[in-house]
Amino acid sequence: MYQKLCGLMEVTGETAYQVSKATGISQTAFSNWKAGISNPGTKSLVALAKHFNVSMEYFMEGTQDT
Repeated sequence: MYQKLCGLMEVTGETAYQVSKATGISQTAFSNWKAGISNPGTKSLVALAKHFNVSMEYFMEGTQDT
C-alpha cells in the first residue's frame, strides 16, 4: 500500500508532510505504514482516496492480509 501512496505523491509532486496536512493523517501514521508497523484504517484510506481522486480499492488491490 505504501508503494502506491509513494507513487501518487511522486506524480502529484507532494511530500508526506503536505499529504498529512491536507488529509489530517499524522506523519507518524505515514512512518508506521512505511516501516510496516501498521496499515491504514478505513478512515485514512477514504481520506487518501479523496485527496488523490482514486478509489479506496486502488490502495487495496494486490495486497494480502497476513
